Amino acid sequence: MGSLFSLIKELSILSTIGKDQEIDALCFDSRQAKIGSLFFAIPGTQVDGHQFLSQVYAQGCKAWLVQDIPADVPFDVTCIQVADSNAALAEVSCAFYEHPSSKLNLIGITGTNGKTTSVTLLFELFKKLGHRCGLISTVQNMIQDRVIPATHTTPDALNLNKLLAEMLSNGCSYVFMEVSSHSVVQKRIHGLQFKGAIFSNITRDHLDFHETFDEYIKAKKGFFDALPDTAFALTNQDDKRGQIMLQNTKAKKYSYGILNSADFKAKIISNGVGGLQVEFDGQAIHAQLIGTFNAYNLLAIYSTAILLGEDKEEVLVQMSALKTATGRFDQLAGPNHKMGIVDYAHTPDALENVLKTIQAIRNKSQKIITVVGCGGNRDAGKRPIMAELAAHYSDAVILTSDNPRFEDPEDILDQMESGVPKEMAFKVTRISDRKLAIMTAVREIAKAGDVILVAGKGHETYQDIKGVKHDFDDKLVLALAFES
Repeated sequence: MGSLFSLIKELSILSTIGKDQEIDALCFDSRQAKIGSLFFAIPGTQVDGHQFLSQVYAQGCKAWLVQDIPADVPFDVTCIQVADSNAALAEVSCAFYEHPSSKLNLIGITGTNGKTTSVTLLFELFKKLGHRCGLISTVQNMIQDRVIPATHTTPDALNLNKLLAEMLSNGCSYVFMEVSSHSVVQKRIHGLQFKGAIFSNITRDHLDFHETFDEYIKAKKGFFDALPDTAFALTNQDDKRGQIMLQNTKAKKYSYGILNSADFKAKIISNGVGGLQVEFDGQAIHAQLIGTFNAYNLLAIYSTAILLGEDKEEVLVQMSALKTATGRFDQLAGPNHKMGIVDYAHTPDALENVLKTIQAIRNKSQKIITVVGCGGNRDAGKRPIMAELAAHYSDAVILTSDNPRFEDPEDILDQMESGVPKEMAFKVTRISDRKLAIMTAVREIAKAGDVILVAGKGHETYQDIKGVKHDFDDKLVLALAFES
């Protein structure tokens, strides 16, 4: 609750029509507009919020924030014009909820792969260290032990500030959140005050949105560019674009790495089915996670904890008890020593990392059967690459549907199959029905002791087909296949 003019006093305003009024709600969805609301008219990719001004007026909403002033503004409406209504939504949301991020230790993690695992590990680690924490992730949002369903990797600016305010009121002192490239470009995190930012890695992804890889890199870098000098910026020194993230940041700069010289170093001593043995700055621990990529995730959270002032010895003790995030290298034991693995790997780099990890921990007699698809209405360029990688690192591959959305699944499979080299074609089968594909992999292809990787959807509990989300959980289907 507050006066309109007090909420917008920090904005760069182009023009104002009308008088001050009391505001008790913010919205950018016209269906939620009512008496006392401030409605933000945001031009979107599908619809333009300016088209709904007459509708919100009919619902009693008489405070509008717009980029384009309509021809006829009703006499009792206050209309505020700005250059960027997305940025304005973020700034006003911060003010409306009394800048909750400034009263929290807010840590953001960005990168192509590892965001969900790292942010979840940090959340669990800091709870073990005795702090009340909040989590904002692709899988779910949490306030200590209370789960709040997630709909986006990073929520919109309004709901993000609302969530941060709720975390603050529930006694949280630390909040760990994924920062997507979309959220940077769409100004969802604009106005937030971060204590620290972490960069994991960057590989091809989201080119349906960013159009070029350079634009994707620029979006990630934008997160670091906006950091204040009171924050820290931590980058992966082993990623060739890691230092790019730090070029223009005002934050204090730090690095972590396994291969290259860095502020925080780790050494992998062993990597097997039983987990990782890793040395951090000269001290070894056994971790329950598997794979080189998880060694990097653990190093990132170790580095972050030290930068936040935690005790090194206690951090290492608690790290040894951490488990991976849902849908990230989730293992299921099947009959006849078969092993199932469910992983969110939906980019070429992530798929390659998972398959390399399985190759490293399997014995010579175990075959790898991979079930993988690619999402519809997303970057089509990665489809043949992912199929080629699956064929290269697997003994058998079933190409199947992921979330086809509004595309024909068979068209997606055609594009995937085009990337399979002729000499590897014998390994590849295509079954568009995802449940049938998983069942076939387990019951007809896998033999005793083999490893079945189901990749691409991980934690998701639905399949998006023509705008309808159908119940579908890879882990449940894989377990069902093992039972019969």
